[in-house]
Amino acid sequence: MAERTATELLYQTDSYQRNFSAEVVSVDPATRAVTLDRTAFYPGGGGQPCDTGSLLFDSITSTVTEVRKAGDQVLHILADEAALPKAGATVTGDIDWERRYQLMRTHTALHVLCGVVFRDYGAQVTGGNMTPDHARMDFEMDSADFTPDRVTEILSRANAELSSERDIRVRILPRDEAFAIPDLIRTKINLLPPGISEVRTVEIVGLDLQADGGTHVANTREVGGLAVTGTRSKGKRNKRLEVTLTCPPTSA
Repeated sequence: MAERTATELLYQTDSYQRNFSAEVVSVDPATRAVTLDRTAFYPGGGGQPCDTGSLLFDSITSTVTEVRKAGDQVLHILADEAALPKAGATVTGDIDWERRYQLMRTHTALHVLCGVVFRDYGAQVTGGNMTPDHARMDFEMDSADFTPDRVTEILSRANAELSSERDIRVRILPRDEAFAIPDLIRTKINLLPPGISEVRTVEIVGLDLQADGGTHVANTREVGGLAVTGTRSKGKRNKRLEVTLTCPPTSA
């Protein structure tokens, strides 16, 4: 049996890589799944949707409609009508950059929001999700603390942090070194798989440091601003903020 090849995850160290070359490891015609030896496509997770885009090979462009993890490999699902490459072929992957960059901005905005709420109110995250257009984040917070005035205060403080032009740093650390960092896990439930040897951390310098696998911008000035589009009580100590980005970034 051939040795299983783990996919090299290019997005973990460079969120701005829009295209890349790779070798096809395997192809499953039944599921239209193409496995590559390396990829810049984010496969989804942590509330961030997967990337979409295309694979180019033999002067053919095939649309990538879905990307997902399967153990240590990443599967690129091609559209029903798209041609499939052959194992061993060299392909060029191209990310739908407009969609990816919007998700990067949104994801960083949620980390700023999480950082502010944890720093100023001591509340952990109980859930979150995002699309290119909007996002939501749930916090462990009492109803008495989740007033309209408090929501306005949280939003004001988050926008102040976004305008502070804080750098974002990504590191991949040995497990023991990562877990020695206080409050590394900001979610109520630890979602990190057991037994992993390395942990990827995302730091908004001077505000927030937590374990995270998604893609982010390099500086908070790229996010723009946040607006609250809705609030909801999901339980006695589970409150939701629904947000959207309000203005374009100052640089890309």
